[in-house]
Amino acid sequence: MSMGNGYAGKFLEVDLTDEKIVDLRFSDDFLKNWIGGRALATKILWDRLGKNWAHIDPLGPENIFFALTGPMTGYYPGMRICICGKSPQSNGIIGSTVAGEFALELKCAGYDGVIVTGKAKRPVYIFIKNGGVEIRGASHIWGKDGKQTIRLINKEVIAGLESAHGRERMWREPGIIYIGPAGENRSRMAAVCQKWTHAAGYGGYGGVMGSKNLKAIVAKGTGPLPEPFDMEKTIELRNKMVKECLKDDSMRRWGTGAAGYFYGSSAYSSEPIRNWQEEWHDEESFGVDRFERRVWVKHYWGDYGCPTTCLKLSCLRDGPLKGAITDNPDYEIQAYMGTNLGIFEPEGNVYVASMSDDLGLCGIQAGNVLGFAAELYQRGFLTKEDLGFELNWGDPVAFGKLVQIVARREGIGDILAEGTFRAAVKLGKMKNVDLQPYVVHVKGVSIGAHGLRSGLDYVNPAGYATSVQGGDHTSVGDFSPDEAGGDLNWGFMDTAVICAFNVQSKNLGAVWEMFRAITGWPTTSEDWNNTLGLRMVSIQRTLLLIGGPDYSWNPDKDDDNPPRWYEPLPSGPLTGKTLDKNEVIDRKKTYYESLGWDERGIPKVETLKRLGLEELEKTLDRLRK
Repeated sequence: MSMGNGYAGKFLEVDLTDEKIVDLRFSDDFLKNWIGGRALATKILWDRLGKNWAHIDPLGPENIFFALTGPMTGYYPGMRICICGKSPQSNGIIGSTVAGEFALELKCAGYDGVIVTGKAKRPVYIFIKNGGVEIRGASHIWGKDGKQTIRLINKEVIAGLESAHGRERMWREPGIIYIGPAGENRSRMAAVCQKWTHAAGYGGYGGVMGSKNLKAIVAKGTGPLPEPFDMEKTIELRNKMVKECLKDDSMRRWGTGAAGYFYGSSAYSSEPIRNWQEEWHDEESFGVDRFERRVWVKHYWGDYGCPTTCLKLSCLRDGPLKGAITDNPDYEIQAYMGTNLGIFEPEGNVYVASMSDDLGLCGIQAGNVLGFAAELYQRGFLTKEDLGFELNWGDPVAFGKLVQIVARREGIGDILAEGTFRAAVKLGKMKNVDLQPYVVHVKGVSIGAHGLRSGLDYVNPAGYATSVQGGDHTSVGDFSPDEAGGDLNWGFMDTAVICAFNVQSKNLGAVWEMFRAITGWPTTSEDWNNTLGLRMVSIQRTLLLIGGPDYSWNPDKDDDNPPRWYEPLPSGPLTGKTLDKNEVIDRKKTYYESLGWDERGIPKVETLKRLGLEELEKTLDRLRK
């Protein structure tokens, strides 16, 4: 059995229950169909768990955790790893990527990905070096925050490398993916993190690692990247894409953090403000120039091989919140840990974001639940007695306290750690009131910080409602296959595995040309959109609707936007604008039909047959009835 160009040649599977370590190899034909990253994880999850999907607890030992590269990882500008499994948020499959050097170290150590099953008897981390694998005790790291975890692992691993190999070389720190206390406590909002501040938050896979007593996976590789099929063409195309990235002055200088004022202003009027009660503001205090002047301490906090380096490093060097360190923050975190909480100044935003980063929470999911809790406090559904402190809009110290009790599942934080949707169900029963009108989610996944009501930002009113990844603002439904943000296009980025921020406005044809130069396969974007990618999203859609064990999703009811987004915008130049429910229904039908699904979004029999997915039919037949 062989593996094609662009692949290291094997995948690592670790059974933590029995401490069994094996190497997996897939045939070229299998990889041509499933490639890597999100698509490969989707196929393995269906094969191993699909028949019993409704009964698999995402936070139980039966779930499978994936950290996968793709054939383009390491060659295309930027560096990401794809995290996957059964999602504790949606009960479906979500591909979630995070930037950092782990993917490069893993591939140079001889592995294309890591697959983890079972549950360790005690806290552990997995250490991979040039094909050698160890399961090491991590009890001394359990409970540590992000910075402490990285410091301890770096010290331990580098000391071991020096002891084994001497000091003939300067050992760089290894690549590490890890969880914080939120993941250890199995929060459904827990992220899988890299560096101090980078996170794969969609999906809640930090909670999956925690449920397996897995604190981290560490990789150190000293070998070369695997040889591409056409080295000369690969280098030519890489250089072309680097030049394109270097032209994007705004992204290179400010990253997506340039949007914190822009999306809330008259330009788009689509930013979450006080739990989406509004989407417009004109607070120039939240402009990226204020962040740049007042809190940035490192203007290039990029990842290996990235010409854009969109992330910067922020630190509060003085004042009452002194000591907080985090990324820019980028737009999503500016919005969810800033305007969504009524915070309109950089220092407060950096403080709350850094607290979330340290404890290992997803900034979008946690920011959503913080805003939800604050609105409940505003409306009197939650009280100071419930929380232990006052929770007023714009108070970063109070929101910092809430982050801590959520990550550690203390008091009411134990309920909020379940995520906004599940917390609303439980708190609603406790308070005897329907709290779903205050929840902004799709299928258990908090929506990214891009509203639909203005019609100026995301112009696809059924995009979130039809996504196979729930509220994910990147992999969105209701897009044509070649649009940058759609389920199919973004799904390829998650599968290849590459950084979509170095792709979005660039020539997609060059991306596919580079894929062919690396793999030697004649695969085209049409092959992906009509067959390979459609296989992936058809399985994702099937397992999303099955869900379980606590929630499943009814397409007639749950393929929709949150109730709040049918309320008219209350302020700004677009006051009174909202979504048209009938347009959403029509767009859903049109989009599903374009995929070969019926009007409820269930893949048709003839579509399954064409894709070679006949084994899904028995499962889908139950959904049709």
